[in-house]
Amino acid sequence: MLPESVKVPKIALVDKVSLPARRTAVVVVDMQNDFAHPNGRLFAPAARDIIPRIAALLERARRSGVRVVYTQDTHYRDDPVEFPIWGEHVVKGSWGWQIVDELKPGEGDVVVEKMRYDAFFGTPLDHVLRMYGVQHLVVTGTVANICVLHTVASARLRLYDVVVPIDAIAALNEFDYAAALRQMDFLYRVTLTKTEGVEFI
Repeated sequence: MLPESVKVPKIALVDKVSLPARRTAVVVVDMQNDFAHPNGRLFAPAARDIIPRIAALLERARRSGVRVVYTQDTHYRDDPVEFPIWGEHVVKGSWGWQIVDELKPGEGDVVVEKMRYDAFFGTPLDHVLRMYGVQHLVVTGTVANICVLHTVASARLRLYDVVVPIDAIAALNEFDYAAALRQMDFLYRVTLTKTEGVEFI
């Protein structure tokens, strides 16, 4: 039996995080039209709100020489795993699969196509990050308790230092958002802050 009300445990939030630019990557998770555009198949309204903050963070990151990595959720027709759960979405090559115009990858950015929630599963992401000497990840994007959380978890299990600006991730509802933060803080010991608190040195 589920409790009628759940008290969210206190989440540790730090004011400022200083990261070495040459050993850091900003990861933008699944900011694609199907998730972050009002006409998308699985539109999450909160994903629109975080676009300006991610854009500002990316501008600072690129200016400091920080590597930028995008994950692009990618499915093929009749995906037997996710389509029964979510319906058809982000089919490779479709408009919904494209990253939103406001956050289009720039020259030199890395785009990793992934077929499951975890951006490390079945992709070259870990190899790419280690090839460039990346040890610190700043993870942004959507959806907080699904692809963001699974990617953050996988990164921590691979011993990356992970920072999540809590105002640059979005979920489908407040409960899912709070649950994701709780797992990141309590289980994976992620550093939680806000975008304005992330500094590249």
